[in-house]
Amino acid sequence: MEKIQHSEVEVKGLKLHVAEVGTGSKAVLFLHGFPEIWYTWRHQMIAVANAGYRAIAFDFRGYGLSEQPAEPEKETMYDLIDEIVGLLDALNITKAFLVGKDFGAIVAYRTAAVHPERFGAVITLGIPPGSYATQNHRLPKGYYFNRWQEPGRAEADFGRFPVKSVIRNIYTLFSKSEVPIAADDQEIMDLFDPSTPLPPWFSEEDLSTYASLYEKSGFRYTLQVPYRSLNVETGSRDVKVTNPALLIMGEKDYVFKFPGTEDYIRSGAVKNAALDLEITYIPEGSHFVHEQIPDKVNQLIIEFIDKQSI
Repeated sequence: MEKIQHSEVEVKGLKLHVAEVGTGSKAVLFLHGFPEIWYTWRHQMIAVANAGYRAIAFDFRGYGLSEQPAEPEKETMYDLIDEIVGLLDALNITKAFLVGKDFGAIVAYRTAAVHPERFGAVITLGIPPGSYATQNHRLPKGYYFNRWQEPGRAEADFGRFPVKSVIRNIYTLFSKSEVPIAADDQEIMDLFDPSTPLPPWFSEEDLSTYASLYEKSGFRYTLQVPYRSLNVETGSRDVKVTNPALLIMGEKDYVFKFPGTEDYIRSGAVKNAALDLEITYIPEGSHFVHEQIPDKVNQLIIEFIDKQSI
C-alpha cells in the first residue's frame, strides 16, 4: 500500500482525490461503488501495477476526499460519465481499460457506450449491463434501494449511528447472499445483528479507512448518486456497449437473487446490451468478491486486459 501515490486533480471545476501506482504505458481506471471508495481497489491496483500497467482509482465527486458539487440533489450518474472522461484528459490518457463495481459498473457501461473510442475494454463486477440492471420495481418496498430513494429516510436511519457503524453494518449485510429487505416496522440498519463479526476478509483497519473517508464526505451525495438519480433519464441508459467486456459474477452475490437476474445473465440475454461480453462466475463470490477473493479477481482482470489491444 505504501507504493500508492495520492494527488488532487481538478476535473470539471472540482478537485478529485486520485490514487495511482505503476508506471506502465497502459492505464487501468477503477470505479468504486457504495459504500466503497478508491481504497476498495487496493488489491487490484497493486496487482495490475505489478503486471506492468498504470493503475488509477479515485473518489467520485462527493465521495471521500473529493470535493462536493454545489448542488448534490441535481446530480445524476451522467455527471460521472463526464467526470471519468475529464479525468483521463487531465491525466493525458487517450485510452484506458475501465473496471467498475456496483454502481461503478453501471457508470462504466454507460461511459464506454457513449465514448467507446476511449476504452480498450470494460470489466465489471456484480452488475450486468443493460437497463435491466437498474430495475427495482419488482422488489418489495422494504428493499434497500426503495428505502434509500425516499428523501430523508436513509438520513434518519443512518443518523442514529456513528459513520463507522453504518459502514460496518452495510458491509456485513451486503456481503450475504440474501437481498437486504426490511419489514414495515424496520429500517435497513435494523437488519444488522450487532453480534455478527466483520467478514474475515475485511479487517478493522479496512473499516477504519472507509469510515474516515465517509466521515469527511458524509452521505448526502452518495444517496443522490446512485440511489435517488438511478431512474433519471440521461440519454445513455439503453446505449449498447461495443467494447470487449468481461462480467465477473460472484454466485453468492445478493444481486443474483434479484427477480430474473440470474436467468438474464445465464441465458445470454445480457449480451444484447454488451455485444462482445464474456462472463466468469466465482462460486463462493459475494457482492464484494474483489476484496473477498482478490487473487482470483486480479488474475481474471489481468488475463482479460492482456488479451486486448489499446
